Order: sequence, then C-alpha cells, then structure tokens
Amino acid sequence: MKAAIDRVLAKPIDSGKLPGVVGMVADDSGIVYQGAFGHRTAGKPDPMTLDTVFRIASMTKAVTAAAAMQLVEAGRIALEQPIADILPFTRGVQVLEGFDAGGQPRLRAPAGPVTLRHLLTHTSGYGYDIFNADLARYIQIAGLPSIATCKHGSLTVPLLFDPGTRWEYGIGIDLAGRIVETVSGQDLEAYVQQHIAGPLGMADTSFRPGAAMQARMAGAHARAPDGSLVPIDFGFPADSDFLMGGGGLCSTAGDYLAFCRMLLADGSSNGRQILRPETVALMGQNHIGAIDVPKMRSDNPQMALEVASFPGIVKKWGLSFLLNMADLPGGRAAGSLTWAGVHNTFFWVDPKSRITAVLMMQLLPANDPVVLETLAGFEAAIYANPR
Repeated sequence: MKAAIDRVLAKPIDSGKLPGVVGMVADDSGIVYQGAFGHRTAGKPDPMTLDTVFRIASMTKAVTAAAAMQLVEAGRIALEQPIADILPFTRGVQVLEGFDAGGQPRLRAPAGPVTLRHLLTHTSGYGYDIFNADLARYIQIAGLPSIATCKHGSLTVPLLFDPGTRWEYGIGIDLAGRIVETVSGQDLEAYVQQHIAGPLGMADTSFRPGAAMQARMAGAHARAPDGSLVPIDFGFPADSDFLMGGGGLCSTAGDYLAFCRMLLADGSSNGRQILRPETVALMGQNHIGAIDVPKMRSDNPQMALEVASFPGIVKKWGLSFLLNMADLPGGRAAGSLTWAGVHNTFFWVDPKSRITAVLMMQLLPANDPVVLETLAGFEAAIYANPR
C-alpha cells in the first residue's frame, strides 16, 4: 500500500501542480499509512510534514455535529426541537421567494419551524452566499455581513425554501455551533477541547491556534490563470462575534484521523466513549428521506468550482455527512461517511470496509481538478492494495 499511495501523492508535487499534501489511512488495527510530500508553502523551504497544521474549513462541521449530538444524548436538546427555542434571534425568520420588479426582496413566513435536524442535514433553508446568487443579492441589499466575517448579522439571513423540502449547503451548522454554546454555557473552543479534542488527544486542533500551531501552518494558495500556484493571505477576522462551527477549525491530518477513528470505532477511543454507538449509527443514516443531494453549485469560482460528487450514484445526507448509497467502483463501500473543506481537505469513514482516511492540501478553489485527480488516485490505491 505504501509504495502505491506514495506514487499517487508524489506525482502532483513532482510536476509542480500542488505545493504539498499529507495523507493518512487507518483501520481497526491503527494507522496503516501516513505520508507527507512537498512544501507547506510554494516557494518556501519548509517541507510538508505529518504535523503540518491546515485550515480544515467545512471538515469542522462533523466536529460541531458531534458536539451537538453529545448534548442530544444528554437530553439537553432534541433533534426535532425548533431552534428558535434556543436562539431567539431566529424567531420570525422568513423565506426569500425572489425579488420584485423594483429589485426588492419578496419574503414570506415559512411553512414550519427550523429544527436542529434541519440544521445538521442542510435542509433548513439556510444557504451560503458564495454558492447562492439570490442569497448574495439579498445580503448586499440588506447590508448584512457575509458568514466569513463571523459577525452576528451574518446569521440573520432569510431561508431559501421551507424547512425540510430541499437540500442546500449553508450556514446551518454555524447555527448548530451557536446552539452548542448557548446550551452548554461554553464557547465552542472550550466545549470542543473539553469534550472532543482533549479526550481524543487532538492537541493540534483549535479554533484559536496558538503560536506553536501557527508556526506549522500550511500556506494558503490560489491558482493563477496559467495554473501556477500563488500564495495568498487567508485568515479569520480578529474582531469576530462568534466561532464558526461550520468552518473555523485548524487541525492536522493525524488529529482529524483520530476523530475519524473514533467514528469508525462506534464512538470510542482509548477507552473513552465520545459518542454512544447508537448515536454514531444514527449519524450515518439517511436523514433527508426522498430528497437527493444535488450537484454542488457555486456563485464564486475563485472559492469553489461546481462539482457532482460520485456521478451516477444516489447521494443522501446523515447528521453532517454525505452518504454514497452504492459502492464506488474500486473505492469506498456504500454507506460511507464523508465531507471536505474549501481549502481541499478531505476525509471519509467506511464502516463496511473498516477503513478511514484523511487527505489534506491547502489551495483554492475547492474541487480543483488536480486535487480531485489526486483524491481519486489516493482512494484507488488504498482499496487496491492489501494492508
């Protein structure tokens, strides 16, 4: 396995198409592959290493969902609970139906309340302005901040449809993070450190990376028009109002693999029960019924390219995970749990094949073709070679 994966990960580095990459794989016995290639930042000497810190963006969502499910287990919140019971500022949220002839938003009351289950499954009606042009237009008209500012106003946007009627990627798990904070009385950093990262030994995972983590941070990159790599500045605002439960964590491949291994082991790690087995099983079930997860759209190609994950395969959504409903040829089995981050970080947990893997890079846009080719090769090498 090692030689095959090494070849896949070294190829885009040797050709200069990626600055650096880290891949890790584990099964029930422990870590079975780990490798780092290239450099943390293009044009700089620091090599990519296994302990390099990455902005994991939307891979944060699974951690926040796990935090919310711990509170569900404790009976402190419920999946069917209207979120307005906990977050009063969401009371009275309306549905954006479009814009009138004068360009003003047309709004109406939703058919029903938004629940925690809706937030965790992206069926709440809350969207992302970088993916939805109508929402971006509304935000501009209303003078609201984007979610990237982490300002309270960014959470007061309207819904794009009635809760439970469609799937659209959005800020739902940022709101779930605010629910965790409100119910627990801790900010998200304190909660995650005490209840998830600490017990799992994830010492390099934080919403507020300190100097030691920052010294090992991978540089952010973008593609120039000619395809070359350009280092860019990318960080969260220092004057944020809240921690982004949908995208604010920094972590290493090894730390995130520890989180994935906990899920693979039915919620336990080193004798610590982070989630109950029945909770992990619940999180991996289809929670959107007859709704299918559609092609990912983008209104901002500098941040994310449109992509259809697993073409030809029906895709559902669990409690923060994309689920492929059929086996991938030469890859993960049906019912695997997966998601990714906008900087091109990836994970999946395959309960049937008893494999979990993490692949981390650091460049925009999401779904870069070279990245997707590398991801596909990484997965194929894992499943084609005995451990």
